[in-house]
Amino acid sequence: MSSIPTLYEWAGGMPVFEKLTDRFYAKVLQDELLEPVFRHMSKEHQLHVAHFIAEVFGGPAFYSTNEGSHFRMIQKHMGKHLTEQHRKQWVKLLVETADELGLPEDPEFRSAFMAYLEWGTRLAVMNSNLTDVNMSTDEPMPKWGWGVPGGPYQP
Repeated sequence: MSSIPTLYEWAGGMPVFEKLTDRFYAKVLQDELLEPVFRHMSKEHQLHVAHFIAEVFGGPAFYSTNEGSHFRMIQKHMGKHLTEQHRKQWVKLLVETADELGLPEDPEFRSAFMAYLEWGTRLAVMNSNLTDVNMSTDEPMPKWGWGVPGGPYQP
């Protein structure tokens, strides 16, 4: 393989991430546990999340150049008092949605996808129980790649 695609490219680009968050948040608003946390979110919220995840996975910097920063994303979680139950349900619904939309099923992609969801949601729970965050306002966006496999499986 001469050129290894980013996770963003391998997943299918921005339309996939926007559709993923659109369908995912429709489920969230029907979920007994998560709906109270998200009932007041703006319509733009799901688009911002799509742009954030896409950028983390190697896509264009829509989020960090137009919508926020890593520091700002962390601030949005502060004081929400998320629990491990919230986190697990959020991950479960997002993975279900990824399956329904046919995101790549190769183990290399799914390993990287799940690793990011686990890492990001655990940080979100920790940050949601803080009243102040000790980090620079220009904290760089996370960047997520293929990890140990180094790229997708190519027969």
